[in-house]
Amino acid sequence: MKARIGYAAWIVGVAQFFVIHGIAEAAWAKPYSWARYNISDLGNAHCALQAEPEPRYVCSPEHGLMNGAFIALGSLLVLGVALTGAGLWRRGRSAIAARLLLAAGGVGFVLAGLAPADVNENQHVLGALLIMALGNIGLVLAGLDSSTGAPRSLRRATLLMGITALVALGLFLSRHYLGLGMGGMERVAAFPLLAWALGVGILGLIRSTPRRQQVMTPGNMAQTTHS
Repeated sequence: MKARIGYAAWIVGVAQFFVIHGIAEAAWAKPYSWARYNISDLGNAHCALQAEPEPRYVCSPEHGLMNGAFIALGSLLVLGVALTGAGLWRRGRSAIAARLLLAAGGVGFVLAGLAPADVNENQHVLGALLIMALGNIGLVLAGLDSSTGAPRSLRRATLLMGITALVALGLFLSRHYLGLGMGGMERVAAFPLLAWALGVGILGLIRSTPRRQQVMTPGNMAQTTHS
């Protein structure tokens, strides 16, 4: 039951984040662009011209709602890591390290929500690094750890997502956007962690759902007796 609650926490956390992301971006007077604007711009508390890393005017009427979504997402990610337990993870240093790093990514979302970039930039940047650096390293470790209860195909996908996100982080920090724009490259660095949590959460719930007990009829009772 604890593991199922953990999987559900991941699903709810990611789902509410994207729903509120859509609500917050729709509230902008000037059309919001995933390529031009950072994710954090949706949570900025003031309307102002932002010079870094690319010049843009930011004004997010639903910034409070978005910051709440950051906090809820991070809290539910950490809760999921804590509760999934033996259903997903096995004993071992690599599994422990992966869980701690993934939880650090969740803490990063909480910090980002508590400190909008235009209110406390240092704390917000720390939160972003926890998400896109430590969280993604956690994905790589989870993908490499053959002792987890995850299928091999899922571990390979996890490893690929972690490596892709870390490469995207390097490109984002060096301002090489490869045609995706600043916001697009940032999302390639940040969203794999969310995709992983959503995918593992759904798979975990499916695998942990008890099968319905077989209804005993005279026919299958006879087969059972014969066996």
